[in-house]
Amino acid sequence: MNNHLHPLFHYSVTIHTDNKTVLGCLRAISQDAQAEIDVRIPSGGTKVPDWERANHHATFRFTSEEKRDSFLNLARQVLRTGLWQEIGTNDKDPATPQG
Repeated sequence: MNNHLHPLFHYSVTIHTDNKTVLGCLRAISQDAQAEIDVRIPSGGTKVPDWERANHHATFRFTSEEKRDSFLNLARQVLRTGLWQEIGTNDKDPATPQG
């Protein structure tokens, strides 16, 4: 596992959705938006059990503001309004390796 890469992914956005299928779509969109280095890191910690424990919140992490913005723009293009909501962003929220 590339644990040394995780600190590079510190531009986060937290999303709320009550729809498990939308969560899966957001996970896929995060891979498309990052598209380099390690496309799995952005969605680390957003699997269904994690999302359920977090009261239907999921935090995605990217290597730049541009990648995070790309994620949000793609989500707006692909997913119908009302299915998800942006809760907040953080520029200093590094990813951590998932067990």
